[in-house]
Amino acid sequence: MREQDAPTEPVDSPLVPASVTLPEITVKAVVLSILLAAVLAGANAYLGLFAGMTVSASIPAAVVSMAVLRLFRQSNILENNIVQTAASSGEALAAGVIFTIPGLVLIGYWTTFDYGQTLTVSLVGGVLGVLFTIPLRRALIIHARLRFPEGVATAEVLKVGALSDAGTGGRVRLLLGAAALGGGFKFAEGGLKLWSESLEGAFQLGRSTVYGGLNLSPALVAVGYIIGLNTAVVVFFGGAIGWLVLLPLYQAIVGSPEGLIGVAAAKATWSGQIRYIGIGAMLVGGVWTLFQVRGPIWQSLRQLMALYGARNRSAGQSALLRTERDAGVVWLIGLTAAALVPMVLLYQGLLNHDLWGGIGLTLLMVVTAFLFSAVAGYMAGLVGSSSNPVSGVTIATIMLASLLLLGILGKGNPAGPAAALLVGAVVCCAAAMGGDNLQDLKTGHVVGATPWKQQVMQVIGVATGAVVIVPVLSLLQAKYGIGEVTAAHPHPLSAPQATLMANLANGVFGGSLPWHLVGVGMVLGVVVIGLDLRQARRNAALRFPVLAVALGMYLPLKLSATILFGGLLAEYVRTAAKSLDAPTEDRGLLCAAGLVTGEALVGILLALPIALSSIWPSLSGDPFQLFTEPPLGGWPGLAALVLVGQLLVRAARPAASAQKDSATVLRH
Repeated sequence: MREQDAPTEPVDSPLVPASVTLPEITVKAVVLSILLAAVLAGANAYLGLFAGMTVSASIPAAVVSMAVLRLFRQSNILENNIVQTAASSGEALAAGVIFTIPGLVLIGYWTTFDYGQTLTVSLVGGVLGVLFTIPLRRALIIHARLRFPEGVATAEVLKVGALSDAGTGGRVRLLLGAAALGGGFKFAEGGLKLWSESLEGAFQLGRSTVYGGLNLSPALVAVGYIIGLNTAVVVFFGGAIGWLVLLPLYQAIVGSPEGLIGVAAAKATWSGQIRYIGIGAMLVGGVWTLFQVRGPIWQSLRQLMALYGARNRSAGQSALLRTERDAGVVWLIGLTAAALVPMVLLYQGLLNHDLWGGIGLTLLMVVTAFLFSAVAGYMAGLVGSSSNPVSGVTIATIMLASLLLLGILGKGNPAGPAAALLVGAVVCCAAAMGGDNLQDLKTGHVVGATPWKQQVMQVIGVATGAVVIVPVLSLLQAKYGIGEVTAAHPHPLSAPQATLMANLANGVFGGSLPWHLVGVGMVLGVVVIGLDLRQARRNAALRFPVLAVALGMYLPLKLSATILFGGLLAEYVRTAAKSLDAPTEDRGLLCAAGLVTGEALVGILLALPIALSSIWPSLSGDPFQLFTEPPLGGWPGLAALVLVGQLLVRAARPAASAQKDSATVLRH
């Protein structure tokens, strides 16, 4: 899509004019920012490893910030904006890390997560993501005037909190109550083992297996509610293609894995064969996304050069209004250069102390990181952060890095896949930050914040997320396992993106990548692009973005089925409110975010006894477990999941005012 085709909106009128100066970066705001960034980074790490998707934490962070800062004598909307900016940066960094770093464990390069290298990679990637969005802010927010829907929605929440005390306490209670519900659900399933984590079944149709399943997780229902029905349908559509069409077709032609039937046969065929078709579709999706945003990226670069040229000829930053002051160009260049030094050293060590090879990889990393930060930011501006193509651009980066390293190191070198993943990890973190940062800068633009202060807090949020992410990953690995089914961890966190990246890097260097299946996926990707273009020409409400379809092909069907359930609930609430001409607000989103956060935090806490048992052997690894095997399978969990869905709908549709007995829904 060219820039002139992008949806536009009127120029925003800041709530706090540029002539007014209010405290923004205060001690209480910084402390609260760090606490929320740490909690939300851990929660998003769990969700991403579990479901392959992450959710924005800007609105929940804003609500919590408003509630906490009201306890102080003085607080203001710009302080609240600072808190949500830093908090959402921490959770965005977690997405970049968990999509790639666990791949280093999956390929056997690490047995446990290396704290120093993970901290370095995540910090460098996150800081680059912040720095690269500095020149993009003016191009995409002010000149292109893209929508940035989550940024505008967060600004509306902040405005409501600033203009009225009413309702803030109720929203916080809703958030905390939903978190308690989600956490209690996870404790009953993962701690007490009252029911299994999913319902699955399969039957044979000739040589083929027909599989069906549903994951019993409130967090997945909440994800579906947050992303809405259209995206949930597209993800499920991709899953249906992979599991209900391609899998039976492949088995009919080639046969099932020897000795396996039913669910086991379906999972083995999917993990060993069908997922590579998803890789091919994602490769095409990444290239197509780059092609779509070629115009805005070039325009952004030209505007950047013109802007800084004009600044150098004028009085500089000091001549700009407060609401237009970004971090200076000296900081941009200086911090970027400083961030590259540790990566040169890291890559040099991986390449047997080849300095020029390390420099070459670093240059590839920084160029692709900037390019893909721009792609992610532009896509977030058009359709929101939920459509941020992080997976696609990371796949493209790992492919480029793998091919370059293959020429340097040769086939079969064990350092090659690790080096490719570490390049991809930095780019993935930068891309994840790119979309999220620009959403927050859009929020700041609407409420009248100072951009450079937001950019400082984004770095603080990145640093917080980088510090806490390794302990969280280690706990999750000890409790649940990541990626691969083992005797100790029969139901691991699937980590779909990290598994994909690991398979891709290993396949290129080991020569085991089934290119014929990747080719099938690329053809399917082209077909999906054609279908999406046809829908666009018809101005159809339902579109088929290729990356979302490819992600569905790569996810276990039981996950996308539960996400679809959440999307159906969101559509039910939206339709009911529309029929009654009801106002919209954020209650449904808050309830869904609470379910995600509560389940994630309890999931992490349940991992603590496993970790502590290595220090105190007398401590049982699962002290809460009542049953070795759930006595009634997943059926109690299904009943509980239906109840959670009903409560989510009720929370999103509270009793209306006396004038209008109607429902309120989430603004998508």
